[in-house]
This record gives sequence, C-alpha cells and structure tokens, in this order.
Amino acid sequence: MPIRAAVEPGPAALGVRAARGVAGGGAGGVNARISDREFRLFQELVYRQAGIFLPPVKKAMLSARLAPRLRALGLDSHAAYYRHVVAEGNEDEQVRMLDCICTNETHFFREPAHFDFLEQRVCPRWREQAAAGQRSRRMRVWSAACSTGEEPYSLAMVLLSQFPPGSGWEVEVLATDLSTRALEQASEGLWRVDKAREIPPGYLRTFMLKGVRSQEGWMRVGPLLRSVVRFERLNLNAGSYPGVGTFDLIFCRNVLIYFDLASRTGVLRRLFTHLSPQGYLLLGHSESLTGSLVRARCVQPAVYAPVN
Repeated sequence: MPIRAAVEPGPAALGVRAARGVAGGGAGGVNARISDREFRLFQELVYRQAGIFLPPVKKAMLSARLAPRLRALGLDSHAAYYRHVVAEGNEDEQVRMLDCICTNETHFFREPAHFDFLEQRVCPRWREQAAAGQRSRRMRVWSAACSTGEEPYSLAMVLLSQFPPGSGWEVEVLATDLSTRALEQASEGLWRVDKAREIPPGYLRTFMLKGVRSQEGWMRVGPLLRSVVRFERLNLNAGSYPGVGTFDLIFCRNVLIYFDLASRTGVLRRLFTHLSPQGYLLLGHSESLTGSLVRARCVQPAVYAPVN
C-alpha cells in the first residue's frame, strides 16, 4: 500500500470509534419500546433543533440510537430522557442527542463525478480568471455537511494537487457538521488502512501517512492537508451562518434528503448567500432544487450556479 511515513493512533480517535460502535448497537438493558407519543415529542424536538424530519418508520432507529444515552444517565424510559433533554440548562445534552441521531456515512471521493468536475472544469477556470485579473488567487471551499472528514480531505487533496504550496495560490477548506462526535473523528483524521482503497494512489502517496510496526493497520492525514482544512460545528438549520464568509465552491451533499421542503428551502437560500457570484453549489446526486423556489442555474446534474 503506497502510503508514506508512520503514524501513532491517538487515544482520542480510538475513543471516538468505540463510542460510535456503542451508539449503533441495541438498547441493552434499556426498555427499547418507544411509544407513539414519545416518538412525536422527539420528532418535533429534532425538527425544531436541526430541521431533520424523522418519519414514523424511523421509530425503532431512534429508540436504538438514544439507548446509550439512557444507559449513561440511568434512565429507564424515553419519556424520562425527553424531560432531561428539554430541561433548562441541558443544552449540552441536546447536542449529544443530535449526535446520536445524525447519520455519518461517507467515504473518500464519494460521487467521483463531482471531483472530476472540480479538477477538469473549475480549477482551469479559476486559473484563467486569475490570469485575466478577474479573481484573486485565494480560494475558499466549504464542505457544509462534512461528517467524519472524508469529503473535506478529498477536496483538499484535489486543490493542493492543482494549486500546490509555492504556486502563489492560497487554499482554505472549511468543514462543518452538526455532529460533535463526527467532527472529533474528522479532526483526528485517523482511519483503518483499508479505507486507503478509496483514495487514488497518487493522492495516497502525497497526502496520507501509514502506520508501521506497532501502528500497522492505521492511516492518518498528513500535515499538508491539516494546514488547509478547518473544522467547526454548524447547524444548517440555524437562521444564519455568521462569520462563515463567502465561498468559491460549496459541497452540501446527501444532507438535504433529511429535511422537509420548508427546511430544505431555508438551507438552500442561506447557502446561496454565502456563494460567490461565480461560484458553484454541489448537492448529492439524489438531491435537487425542485420545489424550493431558489433561483439558480443547473450546470450539470447536482451542480448549480447563482443566477446573477
């Protein structure tokens, strides 16, 4: 496996992985049954907090994912946990609850057509615009639902390959997510080495570190990637995104499918306010702007540009 150097897996990353394994498990000693009324309470709370709509078919999933929190707090019912979550001063527990519910399924270079679009169409266009004095040599890219980090690190690999250090270009990737647990793992940047098969060999050699001897079986992002990717917690359902700034490219893929039309429309409108007039918004291939009343031009499937 052509990955350079060596890496020591940190205890923080191992702890995150252990926590994820528990969260995905069964209810254990907790009463796994959740009543329709209890489900509706959580359904409304999650929608208010995150804009995520949980249909009734997700009732068993919700029960299973909340079970570790019930165990940790010594509670024997979902009703008791709901009262605990909404009690005054328990904002931290609301964050933990949303962590349990969020689905953090992703991989490196997911939906490759988007990365081909970036490499073959966007990067050459940026070079032409810079040469003509139509843009600066600073690029800002936002991974707006970054999950455990594979997407922003994939973006950084492409951008740093196209605009390497010393080329006169400045690369910045902002990576945000609702889940603090996912962000912790993303910041650690540590994976089992079998994830290497998702990364093109050239990028693998240049940007990833492979564990050897006692660290065999792990890989970690290298310092060059770390230098351009910044992680922050952000709720896309919030009324505004202060301090985020303007971006040349926004990836917001495979998250809008969890929102109803009203929440989806609000998120899309806010995203476009943070997109430069010549920028692009990329959604998941199963997502579109249909029904949102957001004005944008479709460049290719799941790729949109502002209407200026």
